[in-house]
Amino acid sequence: MEHQNLNVSVLTLSTTQANFDAALHARLHFDDSTDAGIQTAVTEIIAAVRARGDAAVVEYTNRFDRVHVADMQALTLTQADLKSAFDELGEVQKAALQAAAERVRNYHIAQNQASGQSWSYTEADGTVLGQKVTPLDRVGIYVPGGKAAYPSSVLMNAIPAHVAGVTDIIMVVPTPDGVRNPLVLAAAYVAGVNKVFTIGGAQAVAALAYGTDSIPKVDKIVGPGNAFVAEAKRRVFGQVGIDMIAGPSEILVIADGSTPADWVAMDLFSQAEHDELAQSILLCPSAEYISEVQNAINRLIADMPRAEVIRTSLQNRGILIQTRDMDEACDIANRIAPEHLEISVADVAQANAYADKIRHAGAIFIGQYTSESLGDYCAGPNHVLPTSGTARFSSPLGVYDFQKRSSIIQVSEQGAQTLGKIASTLAHGEGLTAHARSAELRLKSK
Repeated sequence: MEHQNLNVSVLTLSTTQANFDAALHARLHFDDSTDAGIQTAVTEIIAAVRARGDAAVVEYTNRFDRVHVADMQALTLTQADLKSAFDELGEVQKAALQAAAERVRNYHIAQNQASGQSWSYTEADGTVLGQKVTPLDRVGIYVPGGKAAYPSSVLMNAIPAHVAGVTDIIMVVPTPDGVRNPLVLAAAYVAGVNKVFTIGGAQAVAALAYGTDSIPKVDKIVGPGNAFVAEAKRRVFGQVGIDMIAGPSEILVIADGSTPADWVAMDLFSQAEHDELAQSILLCPSAEYISEVQNAINRLIADMPRAEVIRTSLQNRGILIQTRDMDEACDIANRIAPEHLEISVADVAQANAYADKIRHAGAIFIGQYTSESLGDYCAGPNHVLPTSGTARFSSPLGVYDFQKRSSIIQVSEQGAQTLGKIASTLAHGEGLTAHARSAELRLKSK
């Protein structure tokens, strides 16, 4: 394809424009409503799996993944299968997987130490209050396997579950045309996955949520997928827990103009190449630098194997925004609440100062040497992040997603005298007499 045909003119906005807010809102808007046809199909698939179990899973897998298997045994991989996939890798791939897994594990161990421990305190009258943290028994992780296969997703979903103390980790991954990705299976081995089923789509989600003869029922399902997977996760939520409903990938770069324009352009590409709906945004006070990045985009895109995907993404959803200053750039970033936020500033102290102003972002990458791609694979923090502005109220996947918390209440005889009177008063106020008398019976007679 000719270079000029790949040129893309990314929408450029300035915060000084009278219509800036409206233009930004229009560009950020993403219609995440589910097509009625998808809703109907998912409903039918879930009902079939609940009713017919393995038979329905096999039927849909044969249909959608273009395979021809007779039973679930052909779609089941054991620990031995996963180890075999790992053993057959080249030494460079083995080392990369193990190094990435170790960094991800160490990060989540630290996370567990900070947020995953039980605690209690004892009051003066002997009453003990606290919290008991316990892992989920069994989780299901969904790993995409269609257009692309992502061993990194295996590490990011399975390792925090393992660190949290989950004893049974079940992975599902579709294998269209029966093609199994050895890196994905090797990653499952390195991450401590217990069993893998080569199934995907709504039927995999339903099987994990309700269980079949071959597939054990899980307590929570995590991991991204296509529109059918997202809708199925919505439908089974309440029967099982879910992590989030993932939207298109996003990157927002705040730059002061000190980073080579080629670096920033490629960082914008790194999310745009995921799919046509991905969103890449640059915030910078310098119009000249924004122009340099635009030129770099047009110069570099021709060498990208996924150039058409990148071009479509940038053309339809990309934004280059000139701000009054870096502080305003931080304010706008908080409004957008992006999945990935890069602060591409050479001065590390200054970069950290800007990072302190960020309240809403899935992950914050500080300094010009911290490319988002490092976070995707091996930096350590989880790459499963809130999208579509949900970073305003959501967090990255972590150890805490695989744990639950129980309150601990142990009231002493003395404590019951104080708390009982309070509870009695409030219970009578609510008209709940049994509640009141339950507390009153433990009061000492006067």
